[in-house]
This record gives sequence, structure tokens and C-alpha cells, in this order.
Amino acid sequence: MSAITTPFGFSSTATEVAQGIDLTGRRAVVTGASSGLGAATAHALAGTGAEVTLAVRDMTAGERVAKDITGSTGNQEVRVAHLDLTDPVSVTAFTTAWEGPLHVLVNNAGVMACPEKYTEQGWEWQFATNHLGHFALTNGLHGALAADGAARVVVVSSTGHQQSPVVFDVNFAFRPYDPWLAYGQSKTAGVLFAVEATRRWAGDNITANALMPGAIYTNLQRHTRGRGSGRVPAHLIKTVEQGAATSVLLATSPLLQGVGGRYFVDCNETEVIDRRTGTLHGVARYAVDPDNARRLWTLSEQLRSRSGL
Repeated sequence: MSAITTPFGFSSTATEVAQGIDLTGRRAVVTGASSGLGAATAHALAGTGAEVTLAVRDMTAGERVAKDITGSTGNQEVRVAHLDLTDPVSVTAFTTAWEGPLHVLVNNAGVMACPEKYTEQGWEWQFATNHLGHFALTNGLHGALAADGAARVVVVSSTGHQQSPVVFDVNFAFRPYDPWLAYGQSKTAGVLFAVEATRRWAGDNITANALMPGAIYTNLQRHTRGRGSGRVPAHLIKTVEQGAATSVLLATSPLLQGVGGRYFVDCNETEVIDRRTGTLHGVARYAVDPDNARRLWTLSEQLRSRSGL
């Protein structure tokens, strides 16, 4: 299985990646699209002619972004819908209300290095937001994705996944809470989700891929004084437009037709690694291991069922 390579790289922008792509008549959902990477991703997808739904917690901010996107692209099919990934009722409301096929789902929303916090169900906040909410959302939209016949799911992960595998004490019941370990395992979970979703839904021609967008200063860093881990050299910091490029590539490129269960950095598939390299490239072997992916899927279903969801 050869690695996917593209003409794009570190400096490519979402607009450049989407150039020449026509998604007229197709529908996309982008979570967390009220700012940052989500807004840039939604903007680029709208520029291809797709009908784009911004799935957001802050409806006011979402409406503002939608108006800006329509004004700059001329696309009148930009919609806003409420979605709180930490609230199972909100997720169910979103998926129940959806009608018709869905061609692209970009699981973009996320939180980073939060202080210790838990949902009403007892789920650790980062695992709940970055993985469980998206797990429920994507499963709830499975029928809509299957109706397309060639749908794509895009999972925004991070090099932060190298901080931790999924430890099957996901809610820190038996170990001290650490914000970076919690972030790391939640981002590993996203990659594993892409692996297992691609396997499970192969008969529906649904593919899922994960990515590292790069180091970008957005609202994601609100718990880290706006500078993420603080360890990324200045020359490796991307603009928001550059950061959204890999998401848009996975959502639109003909090179990804039928390709799933893989991990991309700088618009290209990256290598599988067995130890941290100190770079933003590479996907940990544990994050693409099929057995880990199946185990996580089962755990995710159990966590939701125990809460009666």
C-alpha cells in the first residue's frame, strides 16, 4: 500500500488546494466552524459550490462567519446549526434533524490542554469533545453518509497524539489528571476512529482519514496562553489558511477517492513511527493499529450505552 503524495505541502493554502474542484450539488458539515480552522475550511468548501453547514456552539459567531463566507464566495447555501459535542442531547438533535445525503463531514471542533473537567456523564472533557462527541455525531449521520455512496469523513487530529496512546482508563479514574496526556489520548482516538470507521463502513463506500493541520495560533490555545505547547519553532507556525489546507485536501481531492484509514501532515500521507522524532510529522504505530481501533470503538459504544444514550 503506497503512501499518498500530492503536489501540495507545508505552505499550501485551503484556497489553493480547492482550486478547480467543483462540489456543486454536494453537502458538507464542518464542526467548530465559528472561528479558526473550521471557518477557513468551511470557506474553502463553500468556494467549491458545496452546500456547507457550520455546526457550532456559538450561533451568533456562526451566523457572522456564514455571512462573511456568503459575501466573499457568493454561495447562498451556507447554513448554521447548533451543536454542542459535550451534550449528547444536542448531538442527537443535530443528527435527527438532518435530512438527505451528506457527502463530506469534517470533524474539526476540539479543545486543548483543558483544566480537569468532566461532563454530566462523567466523561473527561477533552475525550468527550474531541472523540466521543464526534463518534456519536458520525454514527448518527451514518445513514446520510451511506446515501451518498462515496462520502468522506475528515478527522482533525494532532501531532499531540504522540503524547499518549488511548489508555483504557480514559476518564482518569485511576491516575492523576494531566491535561497534555488527556489531549494526546483524545487525538489518538480520532486517528483510531478513522481507521475503524473505514473498515466498518467499507460496504457503504465511506472513507475516513485523519490529519495534523500544523501549528496554528487559534482559539484552540485559550488554555495555553495562545501558544500551544510552546515548543514549535516560529518558522513552523502556519496561517489559518495554511492550516486548513490538509482538511480541505482530504475532503475534496480526487487523489483521496476510495482512500481511508490514513494520517496526513502538510497535505501528504506521513510515515508510521515507533518513537517520537521531535518533528510535527509521523503517526504513532499505536494510533493506526487495527486492534486498538476495534477496541476503542467498542469502548466508545459502551460509554454511551452506560449513560443510556
